[in-house]
Amino acid sequence: MEAFFFGYQAFTAKADEMLERRGLSRVHQRIVFFIARYPGLSVKELLAALGVSKQALNIPLRQLMEMHLVSSIASEADKRKRLLELSEDGVRFEQSLRREQVKLLQRAFAEAGEAAVNGWLAVNKALGENR
Repeated sequence: MEAFFFGYQAFTAKADEMLERRGLSRVHQRIVFFIARYPGLSVKELLAALGVSKQALNIPLRQLMEMHLVSSIASEADKRKRLLELSEDGVRFEQSLRREQVKLLQRAFAEAGEAAVNGWLAVNKALGENR
């Protein structure tokens, strides 16, 4: 558990600093991560991906929109449905957060070796399936 705790702390440290400079938190990072991964994601789909309530998502999503990092557009098929996408600034912001984490993982993976990486991926997949 201690190794997991310190590993996660190292994984999030640089992103936390970058978020804090903008007055944001990890929930904001999770929002932009999923919108980057699934452009045109509906609010309902984002709620399901994050596993949070509409109330919990409301303020951070609104903040990202006010900062012009995320935009909400009406669906062509159903004008009542709102689809989320990152602005150009939002894309750059999300990529900068992810870039630092990818660099850290690449260094750790190179050090640990392929068998350890495959084991780590299997553990994370199992953890994700049990949420």
